[in-house]
Amino acid sequence: MKAAYITHPSFMRHEMGEHHPECPERLAAIADRLLARGVLDCMDEFEAPQATFEQIDRAHEMRHYYELKAAAPAEGYVNVDPDTAMNPHTWTAALHAAGATVLATELVGGGRYQRAFCAVRPPGHHAARGQAMGFCFFNNVAIGVMHALEALGLQRVALIDFDVHHGNGSEDILAGDERVLMVSTFQQRLYPFNGEEALGPNMCNVGLPPYSDGAQLRAAVTERWLPALRAFAPQMLFVSAGFDAHREDDMSHLGWRDEDYAWVSREITRFADEACEGRIVSTLEGGYHLPALARCVELHLRALLRLD
Repeated sequence: MKAAYITHPSFMRHEMGEHHPECPERLAAIADRLLARGVLDCMDEFEAPQATFEQIDRAHEMRHYYELKAAAPAEGYVNVDPDTAMNPHTWTAALHAAGATVLATELVGGGRYQRAFCAVRPPGHHAARGQAMGFCFFNNVAIGVMHALEALGLQRVALIDFDVHHGNGSEDILAGDERVLMVSTFQQRLYPFNGEEALGPNMCNVGLPPYSDGAQLRAAVTERWLPALRAFAPQMLFVSAGFDAHREDDMSHLGWRDEDYAWVSREITRFADEACEGRIVSTLEGGYHLPALARCVELHLRALLRLD
């Protein structure tokens, strides 16, 4: 089967300073691996458009858009929080990252593709309704979710988030919306230091203890995620795909291995095929050890493409 691969050159120009872990080399490592392993041969590549103000406004406060636009520097860096900075290309990259999920939603929701993967940066799941933080400026996946609901008219959409850090921005935007179910895993007592107390009944947050491994992930999926997803019966799945729980990634204290990412991706794909006509939009979030990131994105896409 063919899937859509959505990216944009501006993602390589956004950077937040020397030695920052959320670096352009992340996307280069992914693209090199997918090309060398033949995965891109099974995908049609699209250039992400810029998200419009209307599309962003569905997920964010109006002032957030204009404050970020005003903060964009002509040169150098401007910090929006202690570890999140804008350079002269960040504003454009952030618009295209949000636009990638909108295009993916159109392609999958409109029936042209069953799957789409957004190879984007900056990531998005920490961006709250009115706040940029945690390397994130706009909440790319929430913008896609809201586009599916408001523009395409879907009635039930699920978001799966398997980053090592809780998707607090996604929860902030989507909590209490009965049209959305969000299921997630993350390391307990790690940035952004929340998530274990859900903000709404449509949140299934599963915090995992430090130094746990893939066994706890598998239990979370089989015992918590899948029952909630089956009861909700979504018409489309969105995935915040973070790869920083890997044992080789020093961003966390979890011990996931390559095979754990392959397994969770197969479970997501199997559920989508059973419940929502196989419709999946996946977008890149974390993952900072470049070889592990590239390997695990490949495994994620092989599962989505049914190549494994």
